[in-house]
Amino acid sequence: MAQLHLKPETIFFMDHEAQSEFLQSFSAYRRADLDTEFLSRDELRAVRLQLEWFKPELLQQDEGIGSTIVVFGSARLVEPTQARIQLDQAERELTQDSLNTHKRRAVSIARAQLELAPYYTEARAFGRLVSSICQADGRCEYVVVTGGGSGIMEAANRGATEIGGKSIGLNISLPHEQQPNPYISPNLCFQFRYFALRKMHFLLRAKALVAFPGGFGTLDEVFETLTLLQTGKVTGITVVLMGRAFWERLINWSLLVESGLISQEDLNLFHYAETAQEAWNIIWANHEQRMSE
Repeated sequence: MAQLHLKPETIFFMDHEAQSEFLQSFSAYRRADLDTEFLSRDELRAVRLQLEWFKPELLQQDEGIGSTIVVFGSARLVEPTQARIQLDQAERELTQDSLNTHKRRAVSIARAQLELAPYYTEARAFGRLVSSICQADGRCEYVVVTGGGSGIMEAANRGATEIGGKSIGLNISLPHEQQPNPYISPNLCFQFRYFALRKMHFLLRAKALVAFPGGFGTLDEVFETLTLLQTGKVTGITVVLMGRAFWERLINWSLLVESGLISQEDLNLFHYAETAQEAWNIIWANHEQRMSE
């Protein structure tokens, strides 16, 4: 209801119906659970944190989600056909201005993106493979959950959708608004305000984390999960890094060990895989070992 621009004392000169309407026009009259302006106050942060805990939790319960596999990776990677188109475009633009350093850089990045593009295919295959195995006969186990964006996240959600499986997207509001990819199950497409609650929901049901090449966001989630496993705060999560050459070039694990910053045993907290099938074989082998124990 729009608030009337009248002085409060004018209420004494109104009839009863007008007085009632005038009072109802103020935000103070609005029910607290319907007052988004009130709920946005700093003092209500604890309430908002509770809401971001309960909503995804209860809706996942409604959908029968038993366990999940988290898939991380760059939002900037595209499928190979699109990556080839982008490289061709960058090379054409460079031909028209061969001395332009920015266009030279664009060609270099486009070539690197084309080299990484097969990971989009593998992420898509992984989503399809896991969902076909673990969502049969009404079961919803090892359900793919991603950050809900484009690139590798889109690929994993897409693979699950292609075989009729459910998949989850945990989007987050950002200064440059993130758009959910179209392959997330509608009833499992969430948007978060707080990174902390989003991180909690990523690992709450997770039995595995599969990390494809990515940037800051991917590294953040990988190292946070490894830290939680290292410190015993979580257990039973299999971490698989897709693309050994990429990860070993990116991170000097040996330096960390040789410097005494991590132990040799900490390198057992993760595994390498090159294909979707290999990643799943590692995850399932660890699952069977835990079940036998």
